[in-house]
Amino acid sequence: MSDFTSAKPSRRGFLGSAAFGIGALAGLNLSHFAEAGTGRTTDTVRLTWGLNGPNLIAKERGEFEKVLAKDGIKVEWLGPFPNHAPTLQAVTGGSADFSFGGSTTPALAAIIAGSPLVFTQFVVYEPRTTAIIAKDGSGIDKVQDLVGKSVAVNRSGLGEFLLVAALEKHKIDRSAVKFVYLNPPDAAPALAAGKVDAWSMWSPSVDIARLEYKAHDIFLEGRDLDFQIDYTSYLTTRKFATDNPALVRAVNDAFRAEGKWISENAKEAEHIAQRAGKYSDEVRDQFIALKRQYRYFAADDKQFVSDLQKAADWLVARKILPEPVKVSDHLAQL
Repeated sequence: MSDFTSAKPSRRGFLGSAAFGIGALAGLNLSHFAEAGTGRTTDTVRLTWGLNGPNLIAKERGEFEKVLAKDGIKVEWLGPFPNHAPTLQAVTGGSADFSFGGSTTPALAAIIAGSPLVFTQFVVYEPRTTAIIAKDGSGIDKVQDLVGKSVAVNRSGLGEFLLVAALEKHKIDRSAVKFVYLNPPDAAPALAAGKVDAWSMWSPSVDIARLEYKAHDIFLEGRDLDFQIDYTSYLTTRKFATDNPALVRAVNDAFRAEGKWISENAKEAEHIAQRAGKYSDEVRDQFIALKRQYRYFAADDKQFVSDLQKAADWLVARKILPEPVKVSDHLAQL
């Protein structure tokens, strides 16, 4: 046994050590220790939102804020944002704390580009109605009819990968179709005006377009895609997650509670979404009939991360993502 472990401290030595410790603490900012104890350095969280999805419902319903208020956390809502990529930019730039729960593909693209982002949790919702659509009477009724045509997609996002997957499944070279990179607010009027021949898009915009522009499915994710490549995700910066683990956990739990409420109350949720989205009752009733279910997965869920890694590798192999990325290196440690 070493001398250190066997020696008994003297009273003088103990008092001397205590005095040194008190003197050292006197020169420190004790608020640092208080922050470390609570697991957060701020009492306000800035959340982004768009005109669809759980964040919109959370913002409009108000229960989300009440849940976080119990932990002394105030919510600031920033938006609306048209899609996931701009919310990632807001988080990276420091004007927001969380992305709004969107596609993993642009999130991975942002990480590859150098954004210091980490995933805080993931969501899978079903049924999925993401699709490639074309207007009725356009002569485009199947994937093969897209040869020589233009298709609007969001770059490095769900729209682009779905088109790539559809062409690959039907053995059509990508060069045979013109990819037109447009964000949703620009793609919808482009399809309506005939400036593009088809549109690859997610819910609810694609569902609204089917009805309002009298369009039909060419390739439907839930029916025609053999595997899921893109998921819903929330991200924050690595520093924010490291400095505020308790706050991130609280936000995750609040979103899980919101997702559970939406899953159990489809009618009420879709009425809330309709008021913000300003679409027809016909579209609203279509969404209610879907009775979407939301399942949440923690950032450290090994099976989920494995599935996302396979998706990322698929996207890299098809040059939708520019280089390999190791998903497990970009998870919040909570």
